[in-house]
Amino acid sequence: MSAAAHDFDIDEFLVKPLFAHLATASADGPRESPVWFLWEGGELWLIGNHEDSFPKRLRADPRCAVGIVDLDLGKGTLRHVGIRGVASIEPLDEERLYRLLKRYLGADKTEWNAEFRSVVIDGLDLMVRIRPESIVARDQSYFSNVSPRRLTP
Repeated sequence: MSAAAHDFDIDEFLVKPLFAHLATASADGPRESPVWFLWEGGELWLIGNHEDSFPKRLRADPRCAVGIVDLDLGKGTLRHVGIRGVASIEPLDEERLYRLLKRYLGADKTEWNAEFRSVVIDGLDLMVRIRPESIVARDQSYFSNVSPRRLTP
C-alpha cells in the first residue's frame, strides 16, 4: 500500500458507523453503491448477496474506490477517507457479519427490526474484502469558524 500523510487517525475514524460509497466500473460506465462496512486488520469488509450488482462488477474488475465522509454541521467538522484498492468476493463469515451489523443495529439481535432482518440480513450470502492500495485521510473542516484546523495564506 502506498503511504500518504493522514490528517487524523484512520482506525479511530473507521470504527464509526458511517456510510461508505463504493465506486466500481461497468461496461456502461462507473457505478456507485452506498454500503455499510467493517474496518478490520487494515482491510475493508462489505456485505452483499449473489444477486447484488456490485459483487458482479467486482468479479469482472476488482479495482475499486471507496469514499467515507463524516460531516457534523453543528460542530463544523468534515472528514473524509478515500480508499483505492482491489476487492475479492469471500464466503459469508457469520462472526464478521455480526461485528459489522452490530455497529449499525446494536449488539442485541433481538432488538433488530424483524422486517429488515427478513428482507435484507437473511439474504446475505457473501462478503467483499477490499485490500487497500492507497488511503487518503483529509480533515476539511476549514469551512467553519470553529474549525480545529486553520488554513494559512
